[in-house]
Amino acid sequence: MIKRYKHKTLKRKIKIRAKLLKIGRRPRLSVFRSNKYIYAQIIDDQKGKTLAAASEKDIKENSNPPAGGPKLPRPRLGSAEGGQNSKINRAFQVGQILAKKALKIKIKKVYFDRGGYKYHGLIKALAEGARKGGLEF
Repeated sequence: MIKRYKHKTLKRKIKIRAKLLKIGRRPRLSVFRSNKYIYAQIIDDQKGKTLAAASEKDIKENSNPPAGGPKLPRPRLGSAEGGQNSKINRAFQVGQILAKKALKIKIKKVYFDRGGYKYHGLIKALAEGARKGGLEF
């Protein structure tokens, strides 16, 4: 069962990367999601260098939730979902941090490489955060 899942993810990843490489010369916003954290980086494939990177480790523990973030459901009592420290909200913040770093080095347009992950949940929140921060893709 596990091999089947990895195979499907790998197939999706290869298809996405092939399409992006055909399109053009923009930097690529690559996403990696582990069980615990989410990471994003902007890569220049022509030079093979990482231009900017952000992860949940860049978020300050005492920071307030971002203004205009995704609409989160009201947290239930005893539930880990929702609220300012939810995974979705942290992914949104990572997208905004990455967008700030990219705009500092004058990168505005990128391609979104979701790395074989489906476009929902954390991946979608990160993309929305990057768009809100000023990146175009």
